[in-house]
Amino acid sequence: MKTGIFYGSTTGTTREIAETIANRLGIAPDDVHDVAKTAPSAVAPYELIICGASTWGDGEAQVDWLDFLDGVDMIDLRGKKIALFGCGDETMSDTFCSGVGELYKRLKKTGADFVGSYPADVYHFNHSEAIVDGAPVGLLLDQVNHSDLTSGRIDGWLLTLS
Repeated sequence: MKTGIFYGSTTGTTREIAETIANRLGIAPDDVHDVAKTAPSAVAPYELIICGASTWGDGEAQVDWLDFLDGVDMIDLRGKKIALFGCGDETMSDTFCSGVGELYKRLKKTGADFVGSYPADVYHFNHSEAIVDGAPVGLLLDQVNHSDLTSGRIDGWLLTLS
């Protein structure tokens, strides 16, 4: 399955996670895209589109996603799969990884199927827009407080994508 990874990163954390995922899946560097430097149409050749965002402000996705989402959410992606991952800080208890939820809400319009829900019960938070109908819409990570869990969580999540 042809897989592309798309990420937005301000501090480099989400980029590092995207690169880790690419390495574990054997994805070539040309198939890993910084959304700040990528046209939305770049999603077209991929059957599995992995998207990663951190959470900023009052729960928004990283700023580079804004223009990219404005373009990609108008593309018909029926027949394709989308998997989401995101970085947050559980001490931001009311917005933990809500940037992932923003991606989910915007990308639902494309008609793609979402895969990769992964339990987030290792974290303690009050609310997250990334929890929909009682389950996470993707892989939620906390590199600030629980970086020791990240590697194992990525491995477990990747198994849900196959």
